Amino acid sequence: MCGCVALLKRTPPKRRRMGLTNYRKRLKLVKSNLPRLVVRRTNRYIIVQAVQSMAGGDRTLMTVVSNELRKLGWNGGLKNTPAAYLTGLLAGTKIRALGIKKLVADLGLFPKASRSYAVIKGVIDAGVIVPVSEEVLPPKERLKGTHIREYFEKTSQETFAKIFTKVDREAYSKLEEHVEEVKQKILSEVSK
Repeated sequence: MCGCVALLKRTPPKRRRMGLTNYRKRLKLVKSNLPRLVVRRTNRYIIVQAVQSMAGGDRTLMTVVSNELRKLGWNGGLKNTPAAYLTGLLAGTKIRALGIKKLVADLGLFPKASRSYAVIKGVIDAGVIVPVSEEVLPPKERLKGTHIREYFEKTSQETFAKIFTKVDREAYSKLEEHVEEVKQKILSEVSK
């Protein structure tokens, strides 16, 4: 025997190797003993979930996908900032109906997206406490879609056809009013 110590290299967990889970961050969230507000984005939708960590695995308490806004009359895109805010508001109303008063935000590996914080702002506006700095939340103009309407007005008809869909045409011309209309529908559903 050569007298040298053999170094054993430990292979990281599969989800860490694939870049899907930051286990240090997850451990902090689990130790908080609060349900997590999980916000994820796909290529088409925004998904918001309330998840409770348990010994045998996580338990999903509630899920809202941004395409549920269509049932409430939303004609805009399903993954922009106003849609993220309205999805968060809808999720917040469902979370309150479950009796949950406080959540901790779980934004995954992409926490700096403005849409993720728009979801959190919607949940907060629904009356659920989510500890987050006010500095990271988007301003009201972005939540109402003023930036999208201004861009819409600048685009020519040729460019318009490539960027905006036919369904979006009417919604984007008066987007602020449309956001407020859908917001009132969401809040009125709660009062029923």
